[in-house]
Amino acid sequence: MEELDPLDGEPVSKTKRKQAMQDKQDLGRALVELPPDRLKRLLGKVELSETLSGALLEYQRLPKREAQRRQLQYIGKLMRDVDPEPIQAALDVVNGASAAENAKLHRRERLRTLLLENEAVALADIAVHWPQADLTHLRQLRRSALKEQEQNKPPKSYRAIFQVLKELEEGGAAAATGDDAGEEA
Repeated sequence: MEELDPLDGEPVSKTKRKQAMQDKQDLGRALVELPPDRLKRLLGKVELSETLSGALLEYQRLPKREAQRRQLQYIGKLMRDVDPEPIQAALDVVNGASAAENAKLHRRERLRTLLLENEAVALADIAVHWPQADLTHLRQLRRSALKEQEQNKPPKSYRAIFQVLKELEEGGAAAATGDDAGEEA
């Protein structure tokens, strides 16, 4: 039975089928080239079969070039049965390539800068957007960050502020209470 193109109802050409398979194999290659922690984070966001997830993780454990090449072909074969759009979207998010993720990143950076420059305005803004936020913890991090800047110390608190803002934006309970926020920096 021939596959039909959903746009025009015509049979899909062999060239288009090959291109679609190549695109999926390239997507598989992009997945295995991720650092292991990013790959695991992506696998947590996208539903993939256990076979495909295992094959992706197995690729990173293989030592030899030839073994990796064969594993990549196997991944490409498994990718034929998968819808690539959710995987590509999750890959863009993990790589920070999506415009929405970049906008969130820039918004957090602006808010952190505002917090350091004008504490009252920034904390009022945070309180409006995230009523559960621990403002006392943010004040302490701000004081520590300013002190670190004055003394030319590593920006531990500066980074912790960013993590707290990120967790607030993502709805994390840890940031709402201030627990462990400084330890993740």
